[in-house]
Amino acid sequence: MKKVFKIAVASGKGGTGKTTVSVNLFTKITEIYTSKTVLVDCDVEEPNDLIFFPQAAIKSTEKVFQTIPVINEEKCRFCRKCVSYCEFNAIVVIPPAKFAEINANMCHSCGACTFACEHGAITEVQNMIGNITNYDIGIGNGLTEGKLKIGSAMQTMVIKKMKPGINGENEIIIFDAPPGTSCPVVATVTDSDYILLVTEPTPFGLHDMKLMIDLLRKIEKPFGVIINKAGLGNLEVYDYLKKENIELLAEIPFDKDYAGKYASGNLLNNVPENISKIYVDLVNKIIARFNNV
Repeated sequence: MKKVFKIAVASGKGGTGKTTVSVNLFTKITEIYTSKTVLVDCDVEEPNDLIFFPQAAIKSTEKVFQTIPVINEEKCRFCRKCVSYCEFNAIVVIPPAKFAEINANMCHSCGACTFACEHGAITEVQNMIGNITNYDIGIGNGLTEGKLKIGSAMQTMVIKKMKPGINGENEIIIFDAPPGTSCPVVATVTDSDYILLVTEPTPFGLHDMKLMIDLLRKIEKPFGVIINKAGLGNLEVYDYLKKENIELLAEIPFDKDYAGKYASGNLLNNVPENISKIYVDLVNKIIARFNNV
């Protein structure tokens, strides 16, 4: 079976530079190692990898649907059996008021309530919750972007739907994960071979990095740390990494010109030479791991 190496770029704190690392790493890997690399934007609430690829052209798009149960109150006996079967507290049944309703944003489409109902009062409908778009960006095997429908809370479902279709001809898959440590992050990193944890040398950066490290240790995922905006803040993050014997993969210095180019969406074509070398070294470390999988 062809070997596919899956890398997730994550961060406990938003704004640490996760997307900066993701798009630059993707570009360098395609330049140095293999063009059979795809970038996957899993921050489905507000994906932004596409900003850095103005030449992008849509290859394909598909809608993502969630199966939602619906209660027919005319058939419902208000026995609350469906409520007892629901593990996610998504169903409200008030017998005196003859009221029954399912909250679509809390439903996980497991089908337990449909199975539980003995009166045929529950049927299922398809609810559109987002879309997945594949782009040709002229680099590697392109970009896959998931985007959640406004008003939906089903980020995890969209992320899970993205994954089966991206293995294809790829040798390396880079997941740009959502910020934080909640379910969408778990859905992104759970099948990754290695996680690049991006942080910054600030109290908030250290605090949220610790939360992410706790998560990765619980789900037993190997990881290393990249310190972005190095030179700002304090040295506490370095002390913590040393104390915990955590590998520091790279330090990307804070640079106003670099930050300005990022803000203008020109990051990929204007990386300062010293920072470009850091990404080259990072790619070499990752490829060494890939070859040892």
